[in-house]
Amino acid sequence: MTPLVELRGVCFTYETVPALEDITLAVERGDFLGMIGPNGGGKTTLLKVMLGLLAPDRGEVRLFGEPIERFDAWHRLGYVPQKVVFDPTLPATVEEVVITALAARGRLFRRPSPAERERVGEALALAGMERHSAARIGRLSVGQQQRVLIARALVTAPEILVLDEPTGGVDPDAQANFYALLHTLNRERGVTLVLVSHELAVVARAVTKVACLNRRLVFHGGPAEALTDAGLATLYGPSARVVSHLH
Repeated sequence: MTPLVELRGVCFTYETVPALEDITLAVERGDFLGMIGPNGGGKTTLLKVMLGLLAPDRGEVRLFGEPIERFDAWHRLGYVPQKVVFDPTLPATVEEVVITALAARGRLFRRPSPAERERVGEALALAGMERHSAARIGRLSVGQQQRVLIARALVTAPEILVLDEPTGGVDPDAQANFYALLHTLNRERGVTLVLVSHELAVVARAVTKVACLNRRLVFHGGPAEALTDAGLATLYGPSARVVSHLH
């Protein structure tokens, strides 16, 4: 089966500082891939290369089997960036924020159709935010805002959803609910997920595969194999250890 995302020998440098070195990685349909690694290890850079936001210095990127230079079916991918800070005085409603994903596909200057509004409602319901559709986005909690961003990413019915540190600043209860939503999207809705996170314990129990990145791809496989003392020492340094908590 053709991978949804495929990178072959990808390298990227910021001026003179290497960020990615010879990355070869495939994301298969149905994966829930957790991407972990130290700060500055290249995780966000790799996501941006996957999404065509950065062009690699060397190597090849393919989306759904197509070279990224020729790929134009961007509605097949959804992206939830790192924490977005909304101005509390922003007059936009939750529904309007989600609708902007459809506007980005050439609908900016016309009123959404009834079918499009229905899709927005379905996306908000899936994200558990349908009751807040008329609320001002800036007045919601951080966790609620992240759910709205997921609904915005889902409204185009993507086959793969890419999330970059989506729970930064979110309290533990909201985090648990957030990952339950991701589990539903992956296991019940068949959405392929790529998640960057520093939360190793969450990655260990939530994902089906782990990519350990420190400029190079240190490991790609099952979480049980990656999150060992030896694996973490390779990724983070010799002082890294696995510590279990009963909760």
